[in-house]
This record gives sequence, C-alpha cells and structure tokens, in this order.
Amino acid sequence: MSSKFLYADDNKRYHSLFYYNKHRFGHRVYKAVLNGGFTCPNLDGTKGFQGCAFCDGGSGAFTKALPLQQQLELELSRIRKQNPDAKAIAYFQVHTNTYAPVDTLRSLFEQAIRFPDMIGISIGTRPDCLPDDILDYLSDLNQRTYLTVELGVQTVHDRTAQAFGRGYQYSEFLESYQKLQDLKIRTCLHIIDGLYQENLSDMLRTAEILGKLKPQAVKIQLLHVLKETRYEKLYQSGIYMPMTQEDYISTVVKQLEYFPPETVIERLTGDGEKAKLLAPLWSMDKIRTLGNIDKLQVQLDTWQGKNFYQRLARKPPLLKRGDELRPFS
Repeated sequence: MSSKFLYADDNKRYHSLFYYNKHRFGHRVYKAVLNGGFTCPNLDGTKGFQGCAFCDGGSGAFTKALPLQQQLELELSRIRKQNPDAKAIAYFQVHTNTYAPVDTLRSLFEQAIRFPDMIGISIGTRPDCLPDDILDYLSDLNQRTYLTVELGVQTVHDRTAQAFGRGYQYSEFLESYQKLQDLKIRTCLHIIDGLYQENLSDMLRTAEILGKLKPQAVKIQLLHVLKETRYEKLYQSGIYMPMTQEDYISTVVKQLEYFPPETVIERLTGDGEKAKLLAPLWSMDKIRTLGNIDKLQVQLDTWQGKNFYQRLARKPPLLKRGDELRPFS
C-alpha cells in the first residue's frame, strides 16, 4: 500500500474503534458493561434451554447482578481509574437485551442514557428479538442519543448455526438487519471464527457476504472453549480442535479484505473468562495477537477493504445448501 490507510492516524491498516471514537467524539470512550437482567430464547425454553453450544450461560460474567444505578456507578469508577476524563457508552451485553416488553426496555435504557458522562448506549441482541414495537422505540432512542444495536450473527451458514443451536435462520437476520438500516440505526455484527465443522472457505464466505451489506461495525472473535459448555465435550473427546494462533491471524487478515474501509472494526479478538477458558490458551495474549495481525497485513501488503470494491460489481456468491449437520447433543 503506497499510502497510509484512510481511516488511521498511525500504521494500522484497518478501521479501529479507537480511531472511530477519537474522530467521532474527540476523546477516549469506554464501554460500561451492564447486566439488564434479561434472559434469552435459547435459555428460557422458547427455542432451547442450554443456549448455543459455546455459551456458558451468558457473556459478561464479570458484571455483578446489582441494581442498574449501582452497576453504572461501579463501571464508571472502573473506567475512571484508567482515564479520569473518559466518557462511556452504556453497553447492555448480558444475554438478549431486547427480549422483554418495550416498557421494561424503556425503564432501563432511559436510566442509562441519563446517567452522567454516558454519551450513548449499545444494545446486544438477537435478530429474532426485534418486534415492531421495540424497533419503534429504538428508532425514537436513536434520535436522542448515540445508539448501536449489536447483532450476534456468528456465521452466515445455516447448517453451522443449526449445529450449534443458534435458533434462527440467516434470512431472519437479514430481515432484521434491513429494518435497522431503514431506521438509520448503527448496527454492529458479531462473527465467530473457528466454529465446529467450518473451514477457511466458510469463514471467508461469512466475511464476504456480510461485507456486501456494508455494516457500520463488525466484531470478529475467536471461538473459546469454555468449561460447562457443549463445546467442552467436543474438545475433551478430541472431536473439536481450536484454531491455532497462526491460522486465526491469517483468517482475520483475509476477512478484513472483504469489509469496506468505512466499517468500524470494533474487535479482532475476544476475552474468555480465565477461570473457565479451556482452549486455546494463546487467546489470553491479546496484545501479541493484535500485533501479529498488524505485522501480517504489512507482510502481505493488504488492508481492510482491499478486495471489497473490486468484488462489489460481482453478484454475491450463493450460499451452498449442504447436508444439515447433526445438532450438538
């Protein structure tokens, strides 16, 4: 690449969240991770009781089940220890945060956006939990604060999703995503690399197809094998082998080529709770992983969006309808 990446002030070759926040808000912004007390259709029996095969009962285990006001105070105190002048975004992360009556959502979300130094709100949810009345409320909220809706997609391949028990089809995601875009609501898509029975081609296809949707933001994460999950059984039996660090880094670098440069890359790795993480243990060294992603992009002379615009004129490849995989037992 003959010149610096457009959306970077340093030598990064992807559109980092740090860069975006700096230019959007003019200062450091952190996530205040909150537990709204929600459940999930995959946990309450609507679509299942065990959650997805990689789920250990819900993300955000470090978030205490306290009244929301106390959570906000604790999180802002934690953030201020890192940066006394920082602002925060109220991040409803645990379980499915639109899976409740709209009045319940309103009581929690309005409390969060009124809290001092919370400059916005981010809501993690599923595409099958966005009925029209909630979309109407989110549209109103979007007019009054900085809003991001985070959708867990994981993969575009329905055969994989059926195997780990996601509980909805890709077509359902696409419908909800389009509704959010029609309402001009910033949307962040979550991808998981290293899912059981997916290969490099599958993971790149997910990036290519989602990249063509031009999402405002994306989170790419490695599959963590956690204790007390169905993935633990596969791992302990030797059926499932996690990605190596080298393979994961190479895959992410290739995936970044499929996302338009404007898409904010909010995450390129993730945190597995140390007490529960079984594999891969290399994932705990996030700094090394991120540094090697940067190095490989330079070595390959590649960058985010390198293949996006030259492929845009092509008809998106169809997802192959393969044999359905047996769900995890």
